[in-house]
Amino acid sequence: MAQIANPKIKRALVSVSNKEGIVDFCRSLFDDYGVEIISTGGTLKTLQDSGIGAIDISQHTGFPEIMDGRVKTLHPKVHGGILARREIDQQVMTDNGIKEIDLVVVNLYPFVETISKKETTREIAIENIDIGGPSMVRSAAKNNLYVGVVVEPNNYDDVLKELSENDGSLTFKTRRELAAKAFSHTANYDAAISSYLNQQEEKIPQYLFGKYELKQELRYGENPHQSAAFYIDPGQLGVSSISSAEQLQGKELSYNNIADTDAAYECVKNFSEPACVIVKHANPCGIALGKSLKEAYERAFSSDETSAFGGIIAFNGELDEETSKQIIDNQFVEVIIAPGVSQGARNIISTKENIRLLDTKKLGDLDSGSKILSVSGGLLIQDNDIAGLSREDLKIVSTRLPTDEEINNCLFAWKVCKYVKSNAIVYTRDNQTIGIGAGQMSRIDSAKIAASKALERGFETQGCSMASDAFFPFRDGIDAAAKIGITSVIQPGGSMRDQEVIDAANEANMAMLFTGIRHFRH
Repeated sequence: MAQIANPKIKRALVSVSNKEGIVDFCRSLFDDYGVEIISTGGTLKTLQDSGIGAIDISQHTGFPEIMDGRVKTLHPKVHGGILARREIDQQVMTDNGIKEIDLVVVNLYPFVETISKKETTREIAIENIDIGGPSMVRSAAKNNLYVGVVVEPNNYDDVLKELSENDGSLTFKTRRELAAKAFSHTANYDAAISSYLNQQEEKIPQYLFGKYELKQELRYGENPHQSAAFYIDPGQLGVSSISSAEQLQGKELSYNNIADTDAAYECVKNFSEPACVIVKHANPCGIALGKSLKEAYERAFSSDETSAFGGIIAFNGELDEETSKQIIDNQFVEVIIAPGVSQGARNIISTKENIRLLDTKKLGDLDSGSKILSVSGGLLIQDNDIAGLSREDLKIVSTRLPTDEEINNCLFAWKVCKYVKSNAIVYTRDNQTIGIGAGQMSRIDSAKIAASKALERGFETQGCSMASDAFFPFRDGIDAAAKIGITSVIQPGGSMRDQEVIDAANEANMAMLFTGIRHFRH
């Protein structure tokens, strides 16, 4: 079909949940371009209260809204006006009293915002599934050869600008672009509904739909030759995370910054006492608790000062001026993230304008959602690893019972271990990491690396604790730990050689605790 001339917009249908900017937009359509505006419900009242002569949808269709507003736009005079092919459907329109609708301005019931509220019941959620809105949006987007469709308030100004430049019409190029946005809008909406209903049934869905919104294009991916972008789940904006954090200053976040900051912040959420986590290349290099954030930071930094250079620092409390000054004095840092940043801290950090400073406002809980990993031609999805552990969950398998101090140190090491790439070995003392072995192909290599880190930094290893993310397949890891004075070990257990490993612990007079769960992290 040949492209027709850009039609002037004579009639618009406006029905929006998000009323941001709608009054000014419609006033310009009505006053400047003489557009007849048809509207519904709350949008109609908003426009009429603002002095805009909008027409009630019932007046346009000759049919009342029924079923508490469930049926108001599902009518031939609405969809016929939107879907009509202007050069061949004129007779049908004349015979049925259908008027052309040239512009559809619609955004949908706030389903995502509704289900984000804890008090929302299933019944309330269902009532917030929009039917007429998506139908109008899809109709207009399909018929973009003649009709414009606007689903986002941030497009209002661009549409008005183009109307002023094109004698009250939109170009075909613009109508196509708006149509693409419209179908993305309804697709995202349907994906959110599908996800919610499947979660309600506690079922793994047959199809996995994307429900993510572009937050920013990134300069590049892990390497400069890779393109990248950051997408967020709009339904999780109330959750305290890297996705919802406000960047107060600094350079644009990179792909690696975002990945590492997420790891650091999710780790620091595990602790109730003042805590600091420093991450480098996706692995913690220093984690510690303290009586204050400053003390926690100093202890985390001293865990591995070399690796901390250029790292990501996460806190579980409001960043204060004193801690900020210590960071600036100590090291070069890429990102600092905290649930709150004092004005004094902002002033201090601002002296280093390239530091990316992120404020999440509140600490929040561990992310109980899902983790998605792409593979060639597919996706892997799993629940996030938020499994906790208490003293009561521990099984003591060694002859010697652990002291209270050893149990506390082991539990701290176990929380840390969950965020270290497998094979993971963590040495700790007094709620501070002193050596971390990460991502090795054999567990004994991780144990040796953790030991070398501790000894290199001059830490006293006698009496320290060790955590392993998975069971020890052989006794060699225990023997290596015994040589540097480790006295307590926490691990999942479950190996065919558990008894051999327990015997090694007993020979070294170590206390050994089994958790019954593992924490692989790939």
